[in-house]
Amino acid sequence: MTLARDFPDKLPFELRQPAEQRIPFVFNSPHSGRDYPAAFLQQSQLDAQTIRRSEDCFVDQLFAASIMLGAPMMVAHFPRAYLDVNREPYELDAKMFSDPLPPYANANSARVAGGLGTVPRLVGEGQEIYARKMPVAEALGRIDTIYKPYHALLAETLIETRSLFGYGVIVDCHSMPTGIRFPESGLRPDFIIGDRFGTSCSAELASTAIHLLREMGYAVAHNKPYAGGYITEHYGRPLKRLHALQIEVNRGLYLNEHSYERKPGFGQLQRDISQFLADLVSIPDFHFLDIPLAAE
Repeated sequence: MTLARDFPDKLPFELRQPAEQRIPFVFNSPHSGRDYPAAFLQQSQLDAQTIRRSEDCFVDQLFAASIMLGAPMMVAHFPRAYLDVNREPYELDAKMFSDPLPPYANANSARVAGGLGTVPRLVGEGQEIYARKMPVAEALGRIDTIYKPYHALLAETLIETRSLFGYGVIVDCHSMPTGIRFPESGLRPDFIIGDRFGTSCSAELASTAIHLLREMGYAVAHNKPYAGGYITEHYGRPLKRLHALQIEVNRGLYLNEHSYERKPGFGQLQRDISQFLADLVSIPDFHFLDIPLAAE
């Protein structure tokens, strides 16, 4: 069994809970996992540093204030290079496997073509992870024992939040490489706010997030080049009072991307994000509730 083999001593993810949930927000850090299973490293042809190129290093720590504010936070311990829960369940690349994919697999998505499916083929700037093809059963094992329980808990937490407060908001927390630039000017954004082009959440949530960060002096982009992945798209249902927002933080603000060590500015960025979150979760309820419910 994949879970028992790869995570024998600890859980592959956890839900960090406040003493009492006081706000209708759920935070999620699906790509900051840094526990690399030994069997996975043996399958890989990359060294222990290079394989971390897709990791959202320390994002769970940058957004840790969300728990103090009274929101639960989902945190992955498994790495993104091993399994990506910000994808459909079966976005799989046929080139990776020694036997045929099941008929329900989505082998033709743009994310699969880019090597970044549910079980990724690449990290970073196109580095191949695996030394040889793997059995499809390996990928399906990761999906069945880790991906599906992760999403089951995330969905349950969001639905419970809506039951408590009348609506629920998931904030999906990520980081992006230093080299990302504004398409028009070539300047580097510090943050990118994604709302699936206005479809995944209240317009006020996205506009407030952008305004707050700009008021702090940060350069902020909206939906370009990241509008939100599977989690934002899948859980964002404003007509059902479920809202989803993606936040990308530029790693150049806080991380040495070669040594994976925190820069001296890490603490200040963490404090800025803490203040940003405190202001963001104070948006009045009517911005989330005054939306007609979809017909059942």
